[in-house]
Amino acid sequence: MALTLNRLTDTAVKAATKQTRLSDGGGLYLDVAPGGSKSWVFMWTQNRKRQEMGLGGYPSITLAKARQKAGDCRTAVAEGRNPRIERDREAEPTFADCAEKYIASVESEWRNSKHRYQWEQTLGETYCSHIRSMRVSEIEVEDVLKVLSPIWVTKNETASRVRGRIERVLEYAKVKGWRSGENPAAWRGNLRNLLPKRQKLQRGHQPALPYDEVPAFVVRLRELEAMAARALEFTILTAMRSGEVIGAKWSEFDLEKAVWTIPAARMKAGQQHKVPLSDRALEIMAMLKENERGEYAFAGEPRPGNRQDMLHGRPLSSMAMLMLLRRMKAENITVHGFRSSFRDWCGDQTNFPRDVAEAALAHKVGDETERAYRRLDALEKRRALMQVWADYVGAVPSDNVVRLADRTA
Repeated sequence: MALTLNRLTDTAVKAATKQTRLSDGGGLYLDVAPGGSKSWVFMWTQNRKRQEMGLGGYPSITLAKARQKAGDCRTAVAEGRNPRIERDREAEPTFADCAEKYIASVESEWRNSKHRYQWEQTLGETYCSHIRSMRVSEIEVEDVLKVLSPIWVTKNETASRVRGRIERVLEYAKVKGWRSGENPAAWRGNLRNLLPKRQKLQRGHQPALPYDEVPAFVVRLRELEAMAARALEFTILTAMRSGEVIGAKWSEFDLEKAVWTIPAARMKAGQQHKVPLSDRALEIMAMLKENERGEYAFAGEPRPGNRQDMLHGRPLSSMAMLMLLRRMKAENITVHGFRSSFRDWCGDQTNFPRDVAEAALAHKVGDETERAYRRLDALEKRRALMQVWADYVGAVPSDNVVRLADRTA
């Protein structure tokens, strides 16, 4: 027997003032309260139980809108779904929003904030731009392949992390009820049949620029005005890792004492590290301080509409310095390689002790007792070393290589 629908009229709905429940047909009712206020109710039977749910008040929800909502509810019931559960479920997010929700749900398990930063970088625009604006239920295998294929062979370790993190975000979306079916980022029985077997990570020294070519490179670098150029120059001057530099916050700097204190949570070794700032490094920080944008010293552009970015700023992209090297046609070297350039220069061109050079790189030398004893005066020795390095890389290049063997600690 066909349903009798659309029994009510706009005039009847508007005129109803006494307590009653008027049927529009198909499970839609206008509920009139004793005081005359009106609201819409949808009623249905599921699993032999009579159920009902509110659809909103009248007149904000018009008769036409109420009928539309009731139609959606009838479709859900016919397909075996519960309209109330679907109404109460959170709205389906984009992949970008879902990733943020997942990170927030698990970050309490992580040892330090560096993990959040790494997850945000790998799931950000650099690698996942193709899927970030997509609803999580729309993402299919082909979309995941568009993310992974460009980096699967050339950056196999990074690609593996991206894949695993996409998989976990989409699994989270499935548990939340935002998607169903197989996970398109799963490896076994899925992507392993579509992508070549991942090569083992090649470990060892990063491609480095010979130290006698660094001064000429720095001359070119100083001609550029980009934030990435200042970050890269500061990275070279301090011989620190790129992640430690781009994650640097103003709260870590004491510009009067010319010291940058990196908290243990952001150090690879898990120990606080003090970096003495050379004259040029201090000059860079002073310039950046004049145009301070949020809590990060090397600030990136805020994401449009992101309130967190507007309030606190965001760090420079993890890929910014590498992309700068590519634009400078320096494709056979890496940012990390400048640490090797610095270390080779220390050994070949100075008489600074080996342990001072290693300490400048935040490498552990000797046992705990020896390190504790050395810590008392290592900062000032390293300050002298880093100033000599800054003078060297900032010198105008010439055809003659000036040896610094007579410079000592």
